[in-house]
Amino acid sequence: MSTKTRTGTEMTNETRLEPWQAGLVGGIVGGAVFGAMLTMMMTPVIEMAIPALYGIAGPAGLAGWVIHMANSAVLGVVFGALVGASALSDTGKLAGAGLAYGVVLWVVLAAIVMPVWLSAVGFPMSPPLPNFNPMSLVGHAVYGVVLGIVYAAFR
Repeated sequence: MSTKTRTGTEMTNETRLEPWQAGLVGGIVGGAVFGAMLTMMMTPVIEMAIPALYGIAGPAGLAGWVIHMANSAVLGVVFGALVGASALSDTGKLAGAGLAYGVVLWVVLAAIVMPVWLSAVGFPMSPPLPNFNPMSLVGHAVYGVVLGIVYAAFR
């Protein structure tokens, strides 16, 4: 006597990225939007200050963009790791998490780390410490929101 057992196989055409991958894509897209804002509203930051962090004398717009995009990608991966470990999946909540992340990045990296680092490398136009620049806050907030939305779309 024989018995038959049926097993089900679920098929899906959906492509989902791992959290770090979705964070990478979100970081790149958010970085491109923020970089465009920097180029239009705060040109000396992308052409002079960002390259100076790595010892590149400006104006060096291309170097500033490359460094900015690399930083944006790495910070996107960090975001992916943080929210990937959480239960967040709603686009609105991920956009909110991205906004909060962008504000934290602004406070820690733009307002504190960047002025200290620029002073350490002898950049002549080092910003004050802390450097609570409202335009920089807007750029970091936009980066975070775009990062969160793109993360949600790919995750």
